[in-house]
Amino acid sequence: MTDADDTPMTSAEETPSSDVARRSGVALWKQIAERIEADIAEGRLKPGARLPTEAELAERFGVNRHTLRRALATLTDQGFIEATPGRGTFVKEPPLRYPITPRTRFSEIVSGEGRAPGGRVIGSRIEAATADIAAALKVPTGTEVLRLDMLREADNVPLTVGTHWYIADRCRDLDFIAAATGSVTRALEALGLGDYRRLETRITARLADEEERDLLALAPGRTVMVVESINGDPKRQPIQFTRARFSADRVQLVVKN
Repeated sequence: MTDADDTPMTSAEETPSSDVARRSGVALWKQIAERIEADIAEGRLKPGARLPTEAELAERFGVNRHTLRRALATLTDQGFIEATPGRGTFVKEPPLRYPITPRTRFSEIVSGEGRAPGGRVIGSRIEAATADIAAALKVPTGTEVLRLDMLREADNVPLTVGTHWYIADRCRDLDFIAAATGSVTRALEALGLGDYRRLETRITARLADEEERDLLALAPGRTVMVVESINGDPKRQPIQFTRARFSADRVQLVVKN
């Protein structure tokens, strides 16, 4: 169908287009990538904007989808666009600035950046505290803890999947309240624990596993930042241990003194 330098094809999809110049010595896929990059740079495609479908772009440039996909892959590798499974391809927005402070609240941070926060519970259960969870919450190993798994978004783009553990006796029904409100902070407020403060934060990075790639709509080989945090009540007694995995290129963590 096509040769290495994308010379004109005989397929009906390769009809002439004023947007690309054939036999110019510049591969068609490269010309397409340059046109879309120019649209982004000159503001015709703004951050967060959804690109036309592959079929629409192929028709615009008069190429087949193989040629078009090579152009889109190049733009993805260069960080200009991002394909989100089930949603489409979007112009990448600048990473969301996410301050780590004594009072870190996801919804407030996302709203403060001009984006719409969202969240939903994806799982909850009572389990026995392992040694690391027990140490973080300052309870004996094996103590019953409530595990809460949540996916959080900004403008419907998944940013982080977090696993939270709470001492079960102190946080009964927190999972039901969080499921109803979509907010851990509101759930803790309903239980009289809204005035919590960050006691400790640990940040590492690694490749996203299969489940994280699925939940965060990440391509293979992408990285997550793992933020482990302990939050406590006004008496500095731990009430929450969290292990959050952030999409590394969608969030910029800012640690404040």
